[in-house]
Amino acid sequence: MRFDLTDLRLFTHVHAAGSITGGAALSHMTLASASERIRAMEDSLGVPLLVRVPRGVQPTPAGHSLLLHARQLLLQVERLQADMGSYGAGLQGQVRLLCNTSAMAEHLPGVLSGFLAAHPGISVDLEERPSEEIADALRLGLCDIGLASDAADLAGLSVHPLWPDPLVLVVPRGHAWAGRGGVTLAEVAATPLVGLVEHSAFHTHLARHARRIGRRLVYRVRLRSFESVCRLVGAGIGLGIVPASVATRCARSAGVQRVPLAEDWAARQLVLCLRAGEALAPAAQLFVQHLLAGVATGPVSAAPSRRRRPPS
Repeated sequence: MRFDLTDLRLFTHVHAAGSITGGAALSHMTLASASERIRAMEDSLGVPLLVRVPRGVQPTPAGHSLLLHARQLLLQVERLQADMGSYGAGLQGQVRLLCNTSAMAEHLPGVLSGFLAAHPGISVDLEERPSEEIADALRLGLCDIGLASDAADLAGLSVHPLWPDPLVLVVPRGHAWAGRGGVTLAEVAATPLVGLVEHSAFHTHLARHARRIGRRLVYRVRLRSFESVCRLVGAGIGLGIVPASVATRCARSAGVQRVPLAEDWAARQLVLCLRAGEALAPAAQLFVQHLLAGVATGPVSAAPSRRRRPPS
């Protein structure tokens, strides 16, 4: 088996993009070069790693296994490079934090600014991921702390409730759906949408739920912030799905109204996730204390293994 870091990065990019073409673009390679590297990896292992689907490729069981190991190895390399450089510059500690799109956009800026100001010797390595991937990364020891949706499978993790985070549909003021008590994702999939950029965790989350009902969401434009989504929805460009807190905050300025999304997975809460029974490093423990200090509800026990709603 002869892989290098370029091969592993390419494979993770192909998975993120859902196609070899997209993975090649993310890896700054030609399609021919990317395809040859994938074939060489399959030949080396003696098993197929990808299977073609109508709109791209998906990993085989062997591909899923390779993906987990690739992410772990690449993250370790990044940590090695970052840690050595940072400690050489006087760093006293580092927190490795994964969070979903809603936590990143709505809740973390204030938390991070207060924490980093209070602890100038600590840095935070922050990355956005879908909630299901955050849970897996915690179980594999790839991060210290996760901020995820409670709709994910969090079995075996220690879970602390943070903020309500339901998802809603935003429509222009006066839209025909504005007075409805709820709309389904199937109905939303039949309309042009305004959404976040393709490789965001939030986009991945919505696309996954659309696939489960055999639908594909069609976007007129993809943007980098929920606020921008609301502004274009208010201008009549399309409809959008955003956290309820964003819809409420942007209702007047963007000219939008919120409509409940009638899906179980849309009624969710953001939670803090930790590896159960494992002590945190001092810097990570300080961050958890800072985060929970501003949250009224206390910690709950480790998440049960019962069946949960689909993840974000």
